[in-house]
Amino acid sequence: MTGERARGDRAERAAEDHLVALGYRVLERNLHVGRDEIDLLVQRGDLVAIVEVRLRGATAFEGPLASVDAKKRARLVRAAERLWRERWKNDPNAPRLRFDVVGVRFDERGTHVEHVTGAFTG
Repeated sequence: MTGERARGDRAERAAEDHLVALGYRVLERNLHVGRDEIDLLVQRGDLVAIVEVRLRGATAFEGPLASVDAKKRARLVRAAERLWRERWKNDPNAPRLRFDVVGVRFDERGTHVEHVTGAFTG
C-alpha cells in the first residue's frame, strides 16, 4: 500500500470513528455505485448520509468543503441517484438522504476532524 493510500485509509477510519461517536451506524465503506464511489454511507434514524472524506494537509487554511469541486459533487449526486433507484425507490419507509463532507487533518497534536452536515444538495 502506498503512503498516500495509507493516509487516506487512516483519514477514512478517523471520519468513521467520529461519525460512530455521534451515533451514526456505518452501512457501507468505499461503496462503488456504477463507476462512482461513496467513501462512507452512514445512517442515524431515518437519515442516510453520503459522506465524502477529505484528507487535509497540516497547513490547510480552507475547510474540507472547499476541496469538493463541482465535478466531485456531480459524481456524488449521480451515485446517490443510482443508489436511491436501486435500494429505496419503491420503499415507503425510504430514508432521507443528505450529503456530508468530513475533513481530516493530522498534525503533531493529533487528529482533527471537521464534519460539515448538509454540505450541498443534489
